[in-house]
Amino acid sequence: MLLDELFEVNKPYLKGTFFNNIAGRPMVADALLQTYLPEREPLLRGKVRDIYDLGDRLVIVATDRISAFDWVESVGIPDKGKILTSMSMFWFDMMKDIVKDHVISTDLAELPQDFQAAAEQFEGRSMLVRKCEMFPVEFVVRGYLAGSGWKEYRERGTVCGIGIREGLVESGKLDEAIYTPATKATDGHDINISPERAAEIIGEKWNREASEAALAVYERGRVYAATKGIILCDTKLEFGILDGELVLADEILTPDSSRFWPADEYQPGRSQASYDKQFVRDWLETQGWDKNSPPPPLPDGIVMKTREKYIEAYRQLTGGAEF
Repeated sequence: MLLDELFEVNKPYLKGTFFNNIAGRPMVADALLQTYLPEREPLLRGKVRDIYDLGDRLVIVATDRISAFDWVESVGIPDKGKILTSMSMFWFDMMKDIVKDHVISTDLAELPQDFQAAAEQFEGRSMLVRKCEMFPVEFVVRGYLAGSGWKEYRERGTVCGIGIREGLVESGKLDEAIYTPATKATDGHDINISPERAAEIIGEKWNREASEAALAVYERGRVYAATKGIILCDTKLEFGILDGELVLADEILTPDSSRFWPADEYQPGRSQASYDKQFVRDWLETQGWDKNSPPPPLPDGIVMKTREKYIEAYRQLTGGAEF
């Protein structure tokens, strides 16, 4: 079971809403907030994904929902789910010689008839995957000091308990990428843990194999992204077991699971511009929102800028056409 999907969307105003329904906002109205099939209920609805159970397989659908500060917005980002799915498939294909994955197909024709009949919801954003036993640990790999890693380093000189040499600054490049696992609390927040603690949770063998694979995936992604003018700061991966073998699952190297920075704007010693939902976070911070109640709806300008950032990352990294 996918860790990101264990936490149900906790906003009752999303229930029954399929596409955004906002008068006078036609572009925003194209965002898919929730999937619906008359005769089939999803197994889970996560912050972004709806998951359907087909027995020994799952259908993972990336909607256009977007979350910030552990709240799901009432307004989605058009095409976001399609971008995440396309990017993940690009990277899954690139990493096949490093680690197996659980993907069977993204072809709508291979899904049951009721999915095909609702192509406007499922086309381009659905993955048919094999079920696997997922590890209750997230495999975070960091190549630069940012986020919670920078905060801990500044306070204690460590990242997830791993000693880091003195003298680094915010967004500074580490001497080598490090594996810094995390788990989730019941409220959905990430909790950084040590590699030793991860081994206690999932077993030393699987922790070793998965962390080695995670580091290899990050390194290949980092080198490739650099050729496209992008810095891969860090990423979060999920692994599981299928038929006794390690498999990579969920999403991989997307703006939702990774920090991507434009290389031509990189300047150590400060926070960096990024290809993700930073526009959403920054706007919410200016709204006087208490972060304990549903957030205000995103205005068109923020929606469009966020969509543009996701598309820019996708096009620059994969060479794919615009959505």
